Amino acid sequence: MFKSIFTLVVLLFVWSTDSFSQVFERSHVDSLNLIQLSGVVISEGDLAPLSYTTVYDKTSERGVIADYYGFFSLVTMPGDTLLFSGYSFKTSTYIVPDTLTENRYSIIHMLQKDTVNLPSVTVYPWPSREDFARSFVDMQPYDDALRRAQRELSGESLAFVAARLENDAGLASNYSNNQRYTKLYTNGQLPVNNLLNPYSWAKLIQDWKAGKLSKQ
Repeated sequence: MFKSIFTLVVLLFVWSTDSFSQVFERSHVDSLNLIQLSGVVISEGDLAPLSYTTVYDKTSERGVIADYYGFFSLVTMPGDTLLFSGYSFKTSTYIVPDTLTENRYSIIHMLQKDTVNLPSVTVYPWPSREDFARSFVDMQPYDDALRRAQRELSGESLAFVAARLENDAGLASNYSNNQRYTKLYTNGQLPVNNLLNPYSWAKLIQDWKAGKLSKQ
């Protein structure tokens, strides 16, 4: 009985030693093949850095997120498949080269804009064709907002409103200054009379020919 137990313990010790050596050898070999992969993710259109892009190692099932400037860094193995994805951009694939001789490698990865062209949509203010026909029949084409605005902003309307308004401090000050400038300009002379001003007559005739004096 004791001999059987001793044999079993020896076999377990040999098996555990062999397993530990294999794990140590595998980890040692893997540590020699590890690559510190760093890079920047940019847009293919304007070469601008893409912030917070996801970089996922599909082989090892690990990933990182790029920073605000699109920079990322992660540990990979030769032959690993990386997936780059970002909002409004197409997911891109990158395979780590298996011919690298150094344990550090830098890349610049570009993503394409994911643009979806939708058919054009025309929005009408009527829910149905019948409502459109009813609105078309009942509308008043000469009483729309644009024509009302033009009528309210016409020369006659503005002159009528201005005649009913009292002069404020600014208008009174400008009128007083104009009167003072006119008095200084005609000091020692006869007051200016536009009836004898040829420029005023020429402008009056020009406005009359242009139809600016006709009633709106």
